[in-house]
Amino acid sequence: MRIIYVLPLAILGILLSLPFHVAFKAARKKDEYKGWFKAWRYVRKYFKFLLFLAGTKVEVRGQENIPDDGPVLFVGNHQSYFDIIITQTLSKTPMGFIAKKEFLKYPFLNLFMTDIGCVFLDRSNPKEGLKSINEGIDHMKKGLSIGLFPEGTRNHSPELLPFKEGGYRIAEKSKRPIVVMALSGVDGIFEANKHMMIKKRHVIVEYDKPVNPSELTADEKKAFYASIPERIMELKKDHVL
Repeated sequence: MRIIYVLPLAILGILLSLPFHVAFKAARKKDEYKGWFKAWRYVRKYFKFLLFLAGTKVEVRGQENIPDDGPVLFVGNHQSYFDIIITQTLSKTPMGFIAKKEFLKYPFLNLFMTDIGCVFLDRSNPKEGLKSINEGIDHMKKGLSIGLFPEGTRNHSPELLPFKEGGYRIAEKSKRPIVVMALSGVDGIFEANKHMMIKKRHVIVEYDKPVNPSELTADEKKAFYASIPERIMELKKDHVL
């Protein structure tokens, strides 16, 4: 029943929301941050509704570690499309994501990803990839938080895939903190289920203390970036579902 409700409503919601997209786009032309804010507020409510329909119970740990004084680069492991839905509802301020450029081919969805400030990354072209990183830096300087999944793809294994560290420069160059986040059980909502059914699940999202890479020495920065996968695994050790 959940897949009957959630997926069609998700698609229908995107189609019925097209007039909002026009309004969000117009707002961004006047003030980019205000446009992101309006889109985030709308999408956040919609995502909460989808999580309710999916029967998802989200246990949040360490939310007090999220700074209140400006944007953050959230860095976490990637299990599911629901990672984006869940972390968007937990963000205290407007939040976009670093997304692979292939999402630009998804009609209508690409519009709303643009509305919330997503940056589309071409992983096969280093030059274009650098442009995307610079775009992310510009977004953060304007006040937008960004979610980054350095594994680069959804991973259902207990072990993490190798992390790509290029995106960390977004926080470094915008002089904003990185908050490491660990997600557990999220792929159990959809991707890990037989016949791709949506099931009621308990998931855990835990936030580590913020670290501002621009305040670290070169050696400290290198050590911190290298430690991020280990920090995520350390947080996940206490996640009992």
